[in-house]
Amino acid sequence: MPDDRRPREQRFEHRMSDAEALMWNLEKDPRLNPSGGALLLLDRPLDFDHFRAQIASAVAAVPRLRERVAPGFARFSPPVWRPDPEFDLDYHLRRIALAAPGSERQLLDLVAAVYQDPYDRTRPLWMFYIVEGLEDGHAALIWKIHHTVADGIGAGRIAEAYLQPTRDAPFAPPVDLDAVIAAAVAGADTTPSGAQALVSSAAGSVSHAARRQVGISRRVMGELALWGADPVRARDLAADFGRSVQQVRDQLGTGEADDEEGEGPGGSPLWRQRSRHRHLELLSFPLDAALAAAKRLGGSFNDWFVTGVVDGAVAYHDHRGVALTSLRTSFVVSTRTDEAIGGNSFTPTRVSLPAGPMDPKQRFAEISDRLQAKRRDVRGKGLLSGLAGVANLLPTSFVTGFARSRAASQDFATSNLRGARSPVYISGARVDGNHPFGPLAGTAFNITCMSYAGAVGMGLFVDPVAVDDPADLRADILAAYEELSAGSPGGSGGRRRRR
Repeated sequence: MPDDRRPREQRFEHRMSDAEALMWNLEKDPRLNPSGGALLLLDRPLDFDHFRAQIASAVAAVPRLRERVAPGFARFSPPVWRPDPEFDLDYHLRRIALAAPGSERQLLDLVAAVYQDPYDRTRPLWMFYIVEGLEDGHAALIWKIHHTVADGIGAGRIAEAYLQPTRDAPFAPPVDLDAVIAAAVAGADTTPSGAQALVSSAAGSVSHAARRQVGISRRVMGELALWGADPVRARDLAADFGRSVQQVRDQLGTGEADDEEGEGPGGSPLWRQRSRHRHLELLSFPLDAALAAAKRLGGSFNDWFVTGVVDGAVAYHDHRGVALTSLRTSFVVSTRTDEAIGGNSFTPTRVSLPAGPMDPKQRFAEISDRLQAKRRDVRGKGLLSGLAGVANLLPTSFVTGFARSRAASQDFATSNLRGARSPVYISGARVDGNHPFGPLAGTAFNITCMSYAGAVGMGLFVDPVAVDDPADLRADILAAYEELSAGSPGGSGGRRRRR
């Protein structure tokens, strides 16, 4: 992370995409909260004044960090982003001291608590919690950011604003945030009140809907004009449409309840219940060992990551005398083609994975093949943008009810991110661990990993009503990674011994 790195292009639109608006609406049900964040473990308390200066500079440079959401008219168009005239930096920066002894468990419970605390939807959608009082003089930073602001990759690029390559990095140049906010408000569309506000919002929504319909019509007419000159194009378009329909079916879970191999009902019989409660566990594993294991087994790092979760889940059930045939999960396919910060471009892809008795190498190969096949099926901008536009017109209670019912049939979700290769610092404190935590969105748990400074940091975010012993699940998954990486023959069938 060199000091002379150039500012990245920013990927922020004035109006939410249909997919972002869908996430905004789904969040009204706390069980479907689509947002995430990161827990950074520090070797010592950071310099708060230095950190505040860094964040002030970032807020001045990145408009989305000082914007709030303004709804569209009667949901006929997605919400828009407007400068927050009452922006208060100190509201977004919280300092917390843990009570003695300041254990890791206290810290992780704090993360779960702040995650479950809903956003003030009249303010910009991000928060920092600077945590002191940890054992051995350590500290932590909790970053909570709404998914409508950025996906995991976009959020990681925003984080470059407060990460430094050295412990003694200088202060950011001072900025007059009040002047920046005033200029942004003055330069934005004037906000009418009363009847004028209603007319303005309605006119903007109608204009947006009309532009979208005109754009669709132009693309259709242009496509039809090409069919006469190229008959093969129509056939290819039909094939692409068929793949898109299947992708929608996979993501919505509208297929049969049986697993993909026709082996009968799949999924965990233990993880049926759902709640809004959250519990966080951390895992860490050497990156070189993970990469070497993936190469030896003939697959990718993500194959190793997902296989370890499945193998750990199999062991968890085996210890309780419960047999599995398959597990239903999802993984995230990024559809980004730029290096910009912020924004969303991804597709959550559902897949059924083998969980019956199986040699670990065979399970790894089978999972690798299924993940690659699903990844090849992803088309377009991702995140079901077209379908989201329809869903946003439906009553929120209907959409959240449908989403909750479909998520209940999914066991867990995964996500895989890349971080800095070398150690980084935050206002004088070295980052000793970087553990992202991703949204459960109605599943039993989410496990998200990030490579950082030679390690793989993972956040195992669990619904404790679905998984009644999260610590045991953590131990089983960690043991699975150790066995996969060592090549030992205990990784499938729950034969491992953790104690």
